[in-house]
Amino acid sequence: MSLQSFDDPAAGDDHPGRLAGLRARMRELRLDAFVIPRADAHQGEYVADADARLAWLTGFTGSAGFAIVTHDRAGVFTDGRYRVQVKSQIDLAHFTPVPWPETRPSDWLREALPDGGRAGFDPWLHTRKEIEGMENGLADSGIGLIAVQTNPIDTIWLDRPAPPVGAARAHDDALAGESSTHKRARLAQHLRDEGQAAAFLSLPDSISWLLNIRGSDVPKNPIVQGFAVLSDKGHLALFADPDKFDHALRDHLGSEVSILHPEGLAAALLDLKGPVRIDPATAPEAAFRLLEQAGADIVRGADPAILPKARKNATELRGMRAAHRRDGAAMVRLLAWLDGQDPAALTEIDVVRKLESLRRDAGILDISFDTISGAGPHGAIVHYRVTESTNRRLARGEMMLIDSGGQYPDGTTDITRTLSLGPPPQDAVAPYTAVLRGMIAISRARFPHGVSGAHLDALARQFLWQQGLDYDHGTGHGVGAALCVHEGPVRISRASDLPLETGMILSNEPGYYREGAFGIRIENLVAVIEADAEPGRRMMQFETLTLCPIDTSAIDRAALSRDEKAWLDAYHATVRDALSPLLDEATQRWLQDATAPIG
Repeated sequence: MSLQSFDDPAAGDDHPGRLAGLRARMRELRLDAFVIPRADAHQGEYVADADARLAWLTGFTGSAGFAIVTHDRAGVFTDGRYRVQVKSQIDLAHFTPVPWPETRPSDWLREALPDGGRAGFDPWLHTRKEIEGMENGLADSGIGLIAVQTNPIDTIWLDRPAPPVGAARAHDDALAGESSTHKRARLAQHLRDEGQAAAFLSLPDSISWLLNIRGSDVPKNPIVQGFAVLSDKGHLALFADPDKFDHALRDHLGSEVSILHPEGLAAALLDLKGPVRIDPATAPEAAFRLLEQAGADIVRGADPAILPKARKNATELRGMRAAHRRDGAAMVRLLAWLDGQDPAALTEIDVVRKLESLRRDAGILDISFDTISGAGPHGAIVHYRVTESTNRRLARGEMMLIDSGGQYPDGTTDITRTLSLGPPPQDAVAPYTAVLRGMIAISRARFPHGVSGAHLDALARQFLWQQGLDYDHGTGHGVGAALCVHEGPVRISRASDLPLETGMILSNEPGYYREGAFGIRIENLVAVIEADAEPGRRMMQFETLTLCPIDTSAIDRAALSRDEKAWLDAYHATVRDALSPLLDEATQRWLQDATAPIG
């Protein structure tokens, strides 16, 4: 198990010196600009230390963003989740925050290089969709995109960590609910139906799901990094470090799975004739170029595992429910403990350590992401990561935001609760109530089959909008079953047009953030299930998986409708009934009070 570190990954690093080193290398390569993404070759949100090029260069450690460096400018592009964080992490004398997606990289390059030039990029770190978007944005600008053979950052990063070498392990069919053999046969049949001879897979969570394996290549995400080619006969060639696979795991995978060294990937792609299915939204630009070089018949299509993986089967849903029950008991123990402490005697790190200890007792394999433990103004940093240098003592009268989760053998959890440490700040009551009402609106939603996350997003925001408020992140992300806590492609977001289907699991997490004062977010995980409907019409609704009381001390009770109060009371009764048998008598009494009817 990898414990959460409280070191500041950028503290004391010479980012201006690294920037100068990159510019010197750019001059050698005759590049006028270079693009540095957060992503690795697998386009994952979380990256291994060896692939953290953006953080190494700039100091920014957020899970989304990129930088573009010219010889006189260095822009660090971040979305609304990281506008506060980025300013505290980068050297503002050398790097400039850039709001994204409001500012497109092509528009920034046009302004930075008005006379044209050569903008370099690493084709393994960008998708075909990304590169085509930039090329379209740079049309007629005189700026050309140049794919480099070797990433210039890698040539100047002299103490770059080694690639991860953690052992892979089997994910038991009893937890997966379907054998890898059956999954591969199912996807192979889909390829045959589409007239495709093979599919290229680059997402480690897709490959890990398909093979019923798990790993430790990326902290908090139990994936095995690699690339794969699935044939229309069901055979899969996996390009991953062979040393990660012992004899028992090779037996588990069977003879129809070949484990090959990653160095053989390029040659294998050059041998494919096709038709080859490859996803322009997830596969690296370099893979497209190799297939094009080979003259292969290329079919653009979504990763064939991505939707089957998102539709959890009955076994996976049972595992997720069981994991959330154990996780909920750990959360209740934390909240009861915290309620009995003097806030001034605790720090943000104390809370993280206590919660991690309680989750270990509940049987986690790992936490599912670094716990966000933000008191007062730190709560307004959407993805705040406490370090020894930022660690803040709690104070009575503040709001505290705790966003956390665990990786269990049978499921993945992600929960956020915002707590009043004593009487809540008066200016937090109205937005807290609006956030809660938005979360309840999503929880109670009924909608026709075919509705997407974009249709539902406004339900969560409506009460904030009435106050002239909003939040700069999506309302919900997909969640894997004993896999990645952030799982595509399903979302509750204005940017998502993917219909919600039975078995999909999403977060439900509206929020509000007042910079320098407090942050509010309330998050439960929900599963899409069938709802009763009139004959001939198919309706869907959500089942709430998360089991943990919601703090009622900051609620403006007069603002809640009768139906909202009824939902909250029913939810709290479910929490009380499910978790009480797992708790000692003192914690049961605390839970009884915390889940009392709101009236």
